[in-house]
Amino acid sequence: MIARLAALVAVDAPTASYVMNASTAAETGITVEDVQSLLVAVAPLVGTARVVTAAERITEALGFIIELAVAEVAAELDAEEAAGETAGER
Repeated sequence: MIARLAALVAVDAPTASYVMNASTAAETGITVEDVQSLLVAVAPLVGTARVVTAAERITEALGFIIELAVAEVAAELDAEEAAGETAGER
């Protein structure tokens, strides 16, 4: 997974690519510290500008994933609340 993330940085991948790989990275135990270390390690190879861009895109991807998770939890709570109200009407 570290190699895949390094490749995404190297090819200047868009934010969506990081979003698509986030769950696999989390499942394999990749931490934020691992990603930071990866960015430091590849900087001499790909350049500072590409690393800064990758860091921005990774941050955007994490923000999107968090917003999505919050929306899913809110939808679940709304569904439970609606089910509770419907059960109370019977």
